[in-house]
Amino acid sequence: MTDLSKTLRPYQQRIDQILESTLSNHNESLENLYAAMRYVTLAAGKRMRPLLVYSTADALQLDLKWVDASAVAIELIHAYSLVHDDLPAMDDDDLRRGQPSCHKAYDEATAILVGDALQALAFETLAQEQETTLSAAIRLQLIQVLARASGPNGMVGGQTMDLAGVGQTLEIDELSSMHQHKTGQLIQACITMPTICAPHLTDNERYTLHSLGETIGLAFQIRDDILDQISDTATLGKPQGSDSNKNKSTYVSLLGLDQAQKRCQELHTKALDYLSQCKLSDSSLRLLVDFIVSRNR
Repeated sequence: MTDLSKTLRPYQQRIDQILESTLSNHNESLENLYAAMRYVTLAAGKRMRPLLVYSTADALQLDLKWVDASAVAIELIHAYSLVHDDLPAMDDDDLRRGQPSCHKAYDEATAILVGDALQALAFETLAQEQETTLSAAIRLQLIQVLARASGPNGMVGGQTMDLAGVGQTLEIDELSSMHQHKTGQLIQACITMPTICAPHLTDNERYTLHSLGETIGLAFQIRDDILDQISDTATLGKPQGSDSNKNKSTYVSLLGLDQAQKRCQELHTKALDYLSQCKLSDSSLRLLVDFIVSRNR
């Protein structure tokens, strides 16, 4: 864990600095909106998604400046999704990242507008990226990947499935599909977007890394379900047992704790095989993949 922290700390410092700059306000009349945007985005989250972007870029020997916009855009989309998920009309959670949810710290109307603003700012960041000479064609591809991962065929579609499944016992394939949409596609985008900026990759390498993203996306969610069962609110930074308390199907409720842990380890082994195929077993990306299946929050 020490090696992981030492390796990832520069990435965390980099993304936090860029997020601070991105969320700076130059319009006094919008200070409440920007303050709420900073409140939810700059809170002490794991930054897992931008860390995946940077670790992938580093493994592919890309200068990190080529993926700064992707890292920021993905974290803004993630922050927006958390704000909207916590609303009373959705999951109705009062705690997020160890602090009151946006609609509790501010109000519901502000929370809705904060989510809307963060989503729009994510795509503006990709479209107006100016730090490199990324071509318009590459930027368009990045926008397409993020839009698909966050829209009706991705995160929003997954949240719709999630809400429809409340009070029902899902089949394991249905649960996997829901989580692949809700959580997995955005994590997959963290791997895919740097590959778009790496023209030296072969088609087979791109496909393998795409499969890696899919695999760790599912492993991430299974680990979340396990932690929802075995961890506590203080460690998680959000209500422990929230899914089971809302009568939602989870990997633990369908498979049992032991089998859910076994499934997570199987996905971990599969992910390591993909890394080996791409000769990335000694990269920081490997450390992050290991962390995803062993984290405690």
